[in-house]
Amino acid sequence: MISLSTIFGPFRRLYIGVMTSVAMTTFIAGEIVAAELNIYSHRQQFLLQPFLDAFTTETGIETNVVYASKGLAQRLQAEGEASPADVVLTVDISRLSEYAELDLLSPVQSDILTKNIPSKFRAADNRWFALSTRTRIIAVSKDRVEPDAIADLEDLAKPEWEGRVCSRKGSHVYNRSLVASVIAAHGEAAATEWADGVVANFARKPQGNDRAQAKAIFQGQCDVAIMNHYYFGKMLYGDKAEQKDWANAINLIFTNQNGRGAHVNVSGGGVAKHSPNREAAIKFLEFLTMPVAQQLYGEVNFEYPVNPQVAPGGVLQAWGAFKADELPIERLAELAPMAQKVIDRVGW
Repeated sequence: MISLSTIFGPFRRLYIGVMTSVAMTTFIAGEIVAAELNIYSHRQQFLLQPFLDAFTTETGIETNVVYASKGLAQRLQAEGEASPADVVLTVDISRLSEYAELDLLSPVQSDILTKNIPSKFRAADNRWFALSTRTRIIAVSKDRVEPDAIADLEDLAKPEWEGRVCSRKGSHVYNRSLVASVIAAHGEAAATEWADGVVANFARKPQGNDRAQAKAIFQGQCDVAIMNHYYFGKMLYGDKAEQKDWANAINLIFTNQNGRGAHVNVSGGGVAKHSPNREAAIKFLEFLTMPVAQQLYGEVNFEYPVNPQVAPGGVLQAWGAFKADELPIERLAELAPMAQKVIDRVGW
């Protein structure tokens, strides 16, 4: 396993070299901004690179990126005012909220971000901004489950699904946010009863990632699973034949369409508190909310645009529209600690 220090070392040296040389600048809309941008990303390189290339082509600003699944918040804390980070990119509202609560992000005032991102998808103090949306759906076996057998998330706790449900661990941020949405809709007591019913219906001990749940349906280990919608696209249009088989074995259900709407989460980012290239950082976030980048989210990762003026294209358009829960995304972060208590209580 490669440590963060191993990954970060060359980038740190590059940064110091840039800062000790003659500063490079570029003009954007009459402003002078740095020609270098340093990004800390929880998102994988193959997902982010198309955005970086498009941003550099449009603005002339080069990007340096540290990629890591864990530890970047701690890295920022340790670096303090000396941190080279300009932008932080991550997924799930809980992770975005963590950076804000640790005071690692700086509030941003931007007319473009305010215009392009609905208020429910950005922090009240503008420390973080959602950049794309995803929904947590129910996947069901094409062969063993009728398409209309499940309509609502709450149906997963019904007795007829005993021994037929698969899920990753409840403590994962995706499921924690899902449980938080149930708490928001019904209260803690009812959410606990629901989660207890879901656990009682598990076909196996919670395990694996979201793709593993589709695989379990394909293999007949379960008939129903919880997963993020974009994994279906990754499997179906990826280069792994076995995963195409997993995707072709399931139907997707966007839940609660006759009620509050399907649970929605986000990917997003913010400007690092001690960003040395703040104007470039803001330009980058603004760029990610514009039509070109918003369409890329669908093409690269099958995620939905956060900008309401940009319609989903390609594959997402073919999947059809769905009703999304209107709950402000920040509320999920507020309820996350309670959701974790529910998850622990029922043994998910």
